[in-house]
Amino acid sequence: MLNQFSRTELLLGAANMDKIFAAKVAVFGVGGVGGYCVEALARSGVGALDLFDDDRVCLTNLNRQLIATHATVGEYKALATKERVLAINPEARVGAFTLFYTPETAGQVDLSQYDYVVDAVDTMTAKIELTLRAKAAGTPIISSMGAANKMDATAFEVADIYKTSVCPMARVMRKALRERGVDSLKVVYSKEPPMKPLEDMAGSCRNHCVCPPDTTRTCLTRRQIPASNAFVPAVAGLIIAGEVIRDLIGFAGRRTGGAGV
Repeated sequence: MLNQFSRTELLLGAANMDKIFAAKVAVFGVGGVGGYCVEALARSGVGALDLFDDDRVCLTNLNRQLIATHATVGEYKALATKERVLAINPEARVGAFTLFYTPETAGQVDLSQYDYVVDAVDTMTAKIELTLRAKAAGTPIISSMGAANKMDATAFEVADIYKTSVCPMARVMRKALRERGVDSLKVVYSKEPPMKPLEDMAGSCRNHCVCPPDTTRTCLTRRQIPASNAFVPAVAGLIIAGEVIRDLIGFAGRRTGGAGV
């Protein structure tokens, strides 16, 4: 019988679609990278998604984040993303949690309940903690490395963290995970050297912060305001979603297209 996933079923088959619908995936961070990842997972038929993000939609998110519109400014990203997922697939089981994932809050989430964990957060302490806890739980995890300050959406690769190069975030992750005895981590990263954001104080969040008034962590708490665009984070998120689907069904087909993708 035809349904909204029929075109995907033509590629993967009914048995694999059943596996995808039975899967439960956690996505940490639903911003520029995570939002597009969630979108693709929902449109692929993933049956259960838990979304974790304590941030609210800000005006400056409109240039790159899927859920960000003038109508959603001020809303919690996790809640707005849940609403969008259910609009795509009303049968999906979606949890939305306004949680800032840290070593102190990590105990609130049992990662063993998931078939896959997506790390699309932007703080190193959260990335490291997610990796350690997912590995301890035996849950597959894929982590997004730096997507800010870049212009080449074709430069992304899928690799083990210990086979990465150039990316500053990947370098920090390699060192931290090696010190903690983690022997592998699947990541999506880019070898494109990051650009330095322009120092335009007239339009800087330092002087003109437009975060919603009750935002816990505003731009003013950042060491550097990252530059970004509409296409680089989106591509990273879509690649991550593709890897999750491939792994959930054990798809071993040959990759085609750009380097490492």
